[in-house]
Amino acid sequence: MRVLVTGSAGHLGEGLMRSLPGLGISPVGIDLLASAYTRHVGSITDRGLLQKAMRGVDGILHTATLHKPHVATHGKQDFIDTNITGTLAVLEEARVAGIGRIVFTSTTSAFGAALTPGPGEPAAWIDETVSGVPKNIYGATKTAAEDLCALFAARHGLGCIALRTSRFFPEEDDSAAVRAAFDDTNAKANEFLFRRVDLADAVTAHACALRAIEGPGFSRYIVSATTPFAREDCAALRHDPNRVLVERFADFQGIYSRLGFRMFDDIGRVYDNGRARKELGWKPVYDFAAILRQLDDGAPIGSDLAREIGRKGYHEEIFADGPYPVD
Repeated sequence: MRVLVTGSAGHLGEGLMRSLPGLGISPVGIDLLASAYTRHVGSITDRGLLQKAMRGVDGILHTATLHKPHVATHGKQDFIDTNITGTLAVLEEARVAGIGRIVFTSTTSAFGAALTPGPGEPAAWIDETVSGVPKNIYGATKTAAEDLCALFAARHGLGCIALRTSRFFPEEDDSAAVRAAFDDTNAKANEFLFRRVDLADAVTAHACALRAIEGPGFSRYIVSATTPFAREDCAALRHDPNRVLVERFADFQGIYSRLGFRMFDDIGRVYDNGRARKELGWKPVYDFAAILRQLDDGAPIGSDLAREIGRKGYHEEIFADGPYPVD
């Protein structure tokens, strides 16, 4: 199978370009930025460039986007141009080219306000039945782009899957409070419980989704590390996640204590990837148990792929108050 990867110079895009050949998929990259993995350099709103890039392609992995880190540095029109108009261009040109398989990389930010429970409420259990309430232009435009995918699936016979991926970027946390209170590895290890996915697992989710498309239709899936929690844990996670973890992992306290790590005092959301594992046949490798083993062995956490790609950054300038300004 030959596929077009939009956003091939980004974290996920490069991960796909590096990994897909080993999964029996031949990728071709397009990105606004030149890179070793980008054959077609230019905007996804350039119809002529898209037409050229789609020649001989069997499917599309549409990862190109403006991200949350761009919310404070780019205008709302920039997000509309890239995330909505760009997605529309990809869908329309795919239809003309007769390409019936499209995997759209969306985001858990599309859930927006649904991710934040009120005072005294249990942690929010987030699966595909939860309705999103976008809080910023990023979430709003990604939700609109998902709707375009659903529309083209219903009206024009495309097979589209949207993957709402949780955070996989290696940059330090965007919260100044988290950066001040936690070692970066500690914070990321904690997140594998409820809101992070390893880049290598995000890559295999996209490959599974691509292969799962067998005809027209639209589906949406959450892509995050497999949580050890259950719905009945949600109340305790708001005030005593350590107790829940001790019940699940006998070695948790010893490993964290030896490293000087600690767990968050409050876990307010949990992403449930069960539907993606069941329906796509996705088998993520990096969950909290795997991260604990790596910590116990004194190894870096996560995949070799994530470390090989490393930090790309989202901006040319360096910000004094974090990896990017928070709106």
